[in-house]
Amino acid sequence: MPRGGARSRSGPPPDPNSARSERLGDKDWLTLPAEGRSAPAPEWPLTDCTSREAVIWERWWRKPEALIWEIDGSEDYVALTVRMFSEAEVEKASAENRKTVRMMMADLYLTRDAKERARIKIAADDLAAKRPAAPVEDVDDPRDRLSVVNGGD
Repeated sequence: MPRGGARSRSGPPPDPNSARSERLGDKDWLTLPAEGRSAPAPEWPLTDCTSREAVIWERWWRKPEALIWEIDGSEDYVALTVRMFSEAEVEKASAENRKTVRMMMADLYLTRDAKERARIKIAADDLAAKRPAAPVEDVDDPRDRLSVVNGGD
């Protein structure tokens, strides 16, 4: 019997910490390394790459999700998403453009919801725990600037 509800996205997304997942183990989930993809980004497949597109292209190909794109041969789709993303960044971009970008990013597992539904998780960053914590600056408490005023004075 198929899992899920009447619609493809009905019900809560899968939870890797649920009791069922603990019984099954991590075999249902694909765990990607937190450090991401280390190989250089592929060559830009579309015409006339802008400087902004080149920056996004390089950055996205270092993400953990890029390991899946590489296996799937999704370079063209990633490039098209990068192009749409850079167009959606403009102040007067249409709502339709931004909606399309959101859907395309989900197709590439770049949204939390898409990763959960595809049962993809990013491994914990072991190095992050070993890095020294950033020093906390002494911030003035805004309450120190207040003074008590008597009712009649």
